[in-house]
Amino acid sequence: TSTVQVSSLIPNNVTIDQPVPLSEISLPKNDYGTLSWVDDSSVPSARTQVYDVVFHPYNTADLAQISGWDGKSDVIYSTVTVVVSSINKDSDHSGSTEQSDEVDNTEAEVTETPETDENTESSEVTEEISDNEKMNNTPENPEITESRAVCEILEDMMTYAHENGIMKEDTITAKDLFDTKIMGCITPPPSVVRAEFAKRYAESPKEATNYYYQFSQATNYIRKDRIAKDEKWVTDTEYGPIDITINLSKPEKDPRDIAKAGQAKKSGYPACLLCKENEGYAGHFSHPARQNHRVIPIKLDGQNYYLQYSPYVYYNEHCIIFNEQHIPMKIDYAVFRKLLDFVRQYPHYMAGSNADLPIVGGSILSHDHFQGGGYVFAMAKADYERKFVIPGFESITAGIVKWPMSVIRLQGDDMEVMAKAADHILTSWRAYTDADAFIFSETDGVPHNTITPIARMHGDKLELDLVLRNNITTEECPWGVYHPSADLHHIKKENIGLIEVMGLAVLPARLKGEMAELSKAILAGEDIRKNPLIEKHADWVDAWIGNYEITAENITEILHDEISKVFVKVLECAGVYKRTEEGQAAFMRFVDSL
Repeated sequence: TSTVQVSSLIPNNVTIDQPVPLSEISLPKNDYGTLSWVDDSSVPSARTQVYDVVFHPYNTADLAQISGWDGKSDVIYSTVTVVVSSINKDSDHSGSTEQSDEVDNTEAEVTETPETDENTESSEVTEEISDNEKMNNTPENPEITESRAVCEILEDMMTYAHENGIMKEDTITAKDLFDTKIMGCITPPPSVVRAEFAKRYAESPKEATNYYYQFSQATNYIRKDRIAKDEKWVTDTEYGPIDITINLSKPEKDPRDIAKAGQAKKSGYPACLLCKENEGYAGHFSHPARQNHRVIPIKLDGQNYYLQYSPYVYYNEHCIIFNEQHIPMKIDYAVFRKLLDFVRQYPHYMAGSNADLPIVGGSILSHDHFQGGGYVFAMAKADYERKFVIPGFESITAGIVKWPMSVIRLQGDDMEVMAKAADHILTSWRAYTDADAFIFSETDGVPHNTITPIARMHGDKLELDLVLRNNITTEECPWGVYHPSADLHHIKKENIGLIEVMGLAVLPARLKGEMAELSKAILAGEDIRKNPLIEKHADWVDAWIGNYEITAENITEILHDEISKVFVKVLECAGVYKRTEEGQAAFMRFVDSL
């Protein structure tokens, strides 16, 4: 396959004289397979537009390593830019064209270009951005006297583009697609970024990640202006300082965007938001653009993974480590080795994995991945509550952590011994049943027990926290027995994943408006139950309002403290062994079984 390039199978662009349905535009043929439009009913309405194509090879074995390969359907997904020569660059882009005297719609002029870095968008951009005449038809720029945030510059460019008919719509998704394409034009190719990362890693791992994190912000892949909108505070609890965030960095979808996404034909490429094919991907209304996205290849215990940062950065240097292959998540011995290997390579970072079962797992269970970063979570600061010895692993320090959830901590020097000890605990837990404590390993053949693992360096020692999880449901608790109880859903009803497990609450954006409304109602002495927006909080407020002398100056702090108390209860609900004498005795029964 080294002699076969995507550019020899799929052209970069085709040129036609006037707009016609894609079904009337012939695509080139070759000896390797057939190329077709994903949606051949579309009709180009602008001078240049990008359309999805799919290549069906004659011999799948020959092309399985080509960029864009989808192993599930044995095809290659890509895009082709359609250029309509009769649409003038200076026209209003409404889709009207001047007819050519002679038009042959069935044979399009095809342009091929050498293949660029793997999965990176071609330098050829769509008409909305490459319309240089319009972009340059402005007065000479004044002398630059101060720097500006990239988001402000992009906003000005998009305002100009929309006012001048270059950008058709100004919805959030349309603007995200537009400004990401702009940034993609000036983002270095993957080879450059990876070489710089390797060069800096040779100096120190921290130097490498510092560079990569700053780079990901400079390209606007991490949108600092949106993340700055998140509300954050820290509250002291019996378990130590707990971090609370109200997530405002993910913008709400515009109804127009939702409608377009619903009408869009699903190509199945990339297979998910974590796949390596997202690097350089143009995106569409139901999949974010990633032309400014670059990933770093790494090895974990000899296997191929990639490092990237989360575009939403819930905490400092929030990174994602994802498998090269689109394979499901699974917690096992190999995962423990990979997590420990990662923190050995990047000792200033922690790394953890969501559990591998629904309800107690993450939002993307279909793609094997971990999360890490340069933040010390509250759980990492929590100490052992009691220690014990695991037979056969006497060299390891083991114990129960003082934490609202059920955590076993291991500390040691040898990665192999640590991974085997963790696997022993996992294997025992997966098969463990204690009916008196309502712990069932399975019901009707459906497994319930798993673990959320977190690795870090503790000085010069390896440290691994194993959080026991169980996803059993009942008629009374259809959302899960070890899940936030119904009386807490007014604050948090979503699943408790890795980040929350470690002591950082990621609360829904709705709370910002609800807490503002609640503050006004409390200060005005209004009946909360008569306000549809905040009536869900009435019982909660009744439980604590009498404990305070509430003023306009302290109400925000009071609400923050009370929300934090709810989150601690949320974590206690998710703990399989409760923080009671009976619950801790049951916890020790499992420990003794080891």
